[in-house]
Amino acid sequence: MLTVNDLSMQFGSSVLFSKVDLQFVAGNCYGIIGANGAGKSTFIKILSGELEPTSGSVVLEAKRRMSVLKQNQSIYDDCRVLDTVIMGHQRLYDCGREKDAIYEKEDFSDEDGIRAAELEEEFSELGGYEAESDAGRILQGLGVPVELHESLMGDIDPRLKVKVLLAQALFGKPDVLLLDEPTNNLDLASVVWLEDFLMDYEGTVLVVSHDRYFLNNVCTHIVDIDYGKIKMYVGNYDFWYESSQLIQKLIRDQNKKAEQKIQELQTFIARFSANKSKSRQATSRRKLLDKITVEELPASGRRYPWVGFKAEREPGKDRLFVTDISKTVDGVKLLNNISFIVGKEDKIALVGKNELAVTMLYKILMGEEEPDEGTVKWGASIQPSYFPKDHNSYFDAFDADLIEWMRQFSTDKRESYLRTFLGRMLFSGDDVYKPAKVLSGGEKVRCMLSRMMLSGANFLLLDQPTNHLDLESIAALNNGLEAFKYNIIFSCHDHQLTQTVANRIIEITEDGIIDRRCSYDEYMHIAELEQGDTQRN
Repeated sequence: MLTVNDLSMQFGSSVLFSKVDLQFVAGNCYGIIGANGAGKSTFIKILSGELEPTSGSVVLEAKRRMSVLKQNQSIYDDCRVLDTVIMGHQRLYDCGREKDAIYEKEDFSDEDGIRAAELEEEFSELGGYEAESDAGRILQGLGVPVELHESLMGDIDPRLKVKVLLAQALFGKPDVLLLDEPTNNLDLASVVWLEDFLMDYEGTVLVVSHDRYFLNNVCTHIVDIDYGKIKMYVGNYDFWYESSQLIQKLIRDQNKKAEQKIQELQTFIARFSANKSKSRQATSRRKLLDKITVEELPASGRRYPWVGFKAEREPGKDRLFVTDISKTVDGVKLLNNISFIVGKEDKIALVGKNELAVTMLYKILMGEEEPDEGTVKWGASIQPSYFPKDHNSYFDAFDADLIEWMRQFSTDKRESYLRTFLGRMLFSGDDVYKPAKVLSGGEKVRCMLSRMMLSGANFLLLDQPTNHLDLESIAALNNGLEAFKYNIIFSCHDHQLTQTVANRIIEITEDGIIDRRCSYDEYMHIAELEQGDTQRN
């Protein structure tokens, strides 16, 4: 279906990958993984033809159609939502436009009639007469309501634009589907729908994602970009991870045994090489030593941070009381009579279709916004630490380096002390002197997590902390939140983190909240059953 031959990509003196030979076939879903900067998006762009490789080739089978998830949301602003989706099959869209233009002509000629007949046949073969209904079904599956299907792209919410572009990529049963971070900004129901769609998909799928649960559900193979190479492994993400860890351990064990053997031989040679009676044995051991090689582990682009939150004081019995909170912004009621009490063991995941409402609740809890009605009362012993979804204000106006950035949040001003927390999140050496305002999205997140670790808080609040993080950093955060002894309120798109950390789910709805003391998977199962009952009734 899609073949990669002797592919290499180099920017200046930096080699992303080289001598790549891969074949992608129908019926399989390939998850593309690698550290930030390893070249995942570059690889997708090469496969799609957007970028030319330094050397090698990409060959798509003849008469096969490739579809790519586009990232530019504004290019279709003057187009109808349904038309934008149908443009995912460009030949179908062009055929329909040309056909309609001929029928609209006032001086309809015989040649026009012949051409219109040809277009009618092609349009029908391509599924043109079902195009709008097919596009509508995909849009509804992704959570774009029917009343917006006739709207212009420029008039709809940017979060819905993302869904429309994803629908465009999925439309028309392409033979090869290239998806770069398709679950970004998707709500739970949309992600579940996309998983089902891809699991039933008969073509070839290549997907870049930082969502481990999503990769485990949809992938039949993992394509790993590391060590300057691209290698393919059979199985989902968890299978790849366990296998790669085992391989690394085997190599380390083999190297350790070889090093021990080399040391023994070197000691023997040094001891007996001057002894005539032992010289023959020393010579034979020297020859053996020449044959032993220690295989060095290849330098990996992956870097593994460490996240750990240690509270300076144990919280008392009273944690957090939220009573009858309501908030309206620009005429839209985001929060409606929200009430809940946080108990001793609670680690709460906040979910909801309206992420603005979820973020507003965090701001009210932290005193950044005042509610229109209701109260928030923290326990006297509670020391909260907050990770806001939009944290650019912490960096944009700060002209100094990361040490100075951390120093403003610490009572201990020593550089060595501050380096400890930055180092846990992979800022080492001269990295700590980088200006705070030039950091990438992922670096800002890691700094914010360093700040939270430094705080000594006994109550954590995190609004979308996995945005911009790579798989290794998400796993480290997951481990840190699981290990934290006290209360957490968080929201995130990473299914696995939510499932393993939360023991209580609070869904923010238009009418208030749905509060369930259960795991995330149990909550999803209950929601699915309730939706089925509603549809039957």
